[in-house]
Amino acid sequence: QVQLVESGGGLVQSGGSLRLSCAVSGFPFSEWYMRWSRQTPAEGRELVATIGPDGITNYIDSVMGRFTISRDIAKNTVYLQMNNLKPEDTAVYYCHALDSSLTNAYWGRGTQVTVSS
Repeated sequence: QVQLVESGGGLVQSGGSLRLSCAVSGFPFSEWYMRWSRQTPAEGRELVATIGPDGITNYIDSVMGRFTISRDIAKNTVYLQMNNLKPEDTAVYYCHALDSSLTNAYWGRGTQVTVSS
């Protein structure tokens, strides 16, 4: 059974840090593109970070230098370390996976991140 379960969200002050975790099961996630996206009612959904099967990472400009995506294959977990958080980072953060053919995808249920000013 495929599962992606996010954790680590919460309320933090501006300038603070959080680490999101995504526990993965049911498929060989190290062979997939693992991603973090975020969604707000006003802005909709936005892809934040990706780590590919080769370990190469990509970020949107607004989080470059503040967020780090990583994975622990032994623990079947993907992480998003978020530093120097800003109020505009407030969103529901989703972990999701895309296979190498870019045709199959799995999504977690999301975790809320709220950054107060």
